[in-house]
Amino acid sequence: MLTRGSKARAGSPTRRKVGEPCSVGISAKDSRHHASSVVPSESPRSRQAGSSTKRAVASGRISTSPRGAGRSVKPAPSRVEAQAEAQLASGNACVFVLDKAGRPLMPTTPARARILLQSKRAVVVRFHPFAIRLKDRIGGGVQPMLLALDPGSKATGLALARVVGSTRFALWLGELIHRGATIRKHLEQRSAFRRRRRSANLRYRAPRFNNRARSEGWLAPSLQHRVDTTLSLVRRLQALAPIGEIAMELVRFDLQAIENPEISGVEYQQGTLQGYEVREYLLEKWGRACAYCNAEEVPLQVEHIHAKGNGGSNRVSNLSLACRPCNEAKGTRDIREFLAHAPERLNRILAQAKAPLKDAAAVNSTRWALFRALLGTGLPVRTASGGVTKWNRTRLAVPKTHALDALCVGTVDAILGWSLPTLVVKATGRGSYKRTRVTAFGFPRGYLMRQKAVHGFRTGDLVRAIVPKGKKAGVHVGRVAVRVTGIFDIQNHSGVVQGIGYRSCRVLMHGDGYAYDLQHFCPPSP
Repeated sequence: MLTRGSKARAGSPTRRKVGEPCSVGISAKDSRHHASSVVPSESPRSRQAGSSTKRAVASGRISTSPRGAGRSVKPAPSRVEAQAEAQLASGNACVFVLDKAGRPLMPTTPARARILLQSKRAVVVRFHPFAIRLKDRIGGGVQPMLLALDPGSKATGLALARVVGSTRFALWLGELIHRGATIRKHLEQRSAFRRRRRSANLRYRAPRFNNRARSEGWLAPSLQHRVDTTLSLVRRLQALAPIGEIAMELVRFDLQAIENPEISGVEYQQGTLQGYEVREYLLEKWGRACAYCNAEEVPLQVEHIHAKGNGGSNRVSNLSLACRPCNEAKGTRDIREFLAHAPERLNRILAQAKAPLKDAAAVNSTRWALFRALLGTGLPVRTASGGVTKWNRTRLAVPKTHALDALCVGTVDAILGWSLPTLVVKATGRGSYKRTRVTAFGFPRGYLMRQKAVHGFRTGDLVRAIVPKGKKAGVHVGRVAVRVTGIFDIQNHSGVVQGIGYRSCRVLMHGDGYAYDLQHFCPPSP
């Protein structure tokens, strides 16, 4: 790390002219750290630089340029601010880079981003995903990048990769957690309140539930939310990285192959993908557990509820999952005889066998709506099924997560560098218009303050609080919850820190309706 009055060592970044065709401050010695080839791990020298940055942050104040009126923020020394911003880039898998004109370049490593920030050759654009903008470079060479998506009912996996032939080099992993269930719950509560008011006060009015017409392609708000939030994150990544193609899992299950596994004339059904569609469907349907003993984390076998030896078929409504002991114990016996001692479990299995997946129809409609929305980005969109994704993941020995499932979507022969931290983006919303808290019966129990901003802070902002002394002394970074008194709460990885004054806080990033958390990859224990 360069300090004031010290000379640059060999291999340290030097200032170059604007538009000069060279890498981002890379000398011949450090050419292996080029921004186009991202290295997830950091060198020992980078870790030492990060530790010194922590000591520098603890001794100074951080400030950013807040927006809005009424924000009295004391400017801090630029050197300390640059070191703090560089430290926040340390935990990311890669750092997105923009040129001087705001056009996306190839991502770089956190170590290289720290050097650029400390040498004041770059500034921070946003913290999640972490992106910087160069001050002395316009344009540059980029390589083909692929954005892969694995849409789901509760979470959507995203992955950015550099593509060389049929090999993918993972650069960034993300997981978007939807709030569809919360939206549905709020709509149901609002509907109940309206129903009560109309029945009590407006009984003379004629019913109007048949007067409303819905446009073509209408989706319920909880489903439209999944499409909107996914498309919003895709457009954000498109502005930060030179994405040239999108791959998404369009159909989770091949319904024709599920309903009739003996179908002929389908090429992959007789090839290496045979059975993968049905098995993936059964894992989702039965919760990845044995239907007879609820055993988890054990090898599961496909079991015929009505034994095939007694005339049972291979239709998915006759299939379940069982561990080896239960499968051998049942054999060809009738399920009613096998579960005569557990009638409740018998009724549950028979009912679940005939029922489809809980959100199957809704997820299918959401996937098609998302596909049409992605076509509006102007990028080519390739699609694949869930069976292909699982086959790729199993063949390449990749663990199962939402983000890594996205990395396995489509045609791929090899995946390198997939053990990266995953940025978990949770949709939280921007607050509520409702300022009255009610009980379970609809009676008011409390009132929220009418103004959402307190001393320039809003609930959900990412802030850094530097407390010099007291029980809460230290540096706290997290999402803030404001109070009208000016005493805030900060939520971070270790919990909630209460009683932080607004004078100790500095805004790092204004709330955008999402909560961010960086989860590092933990290899499975042997």
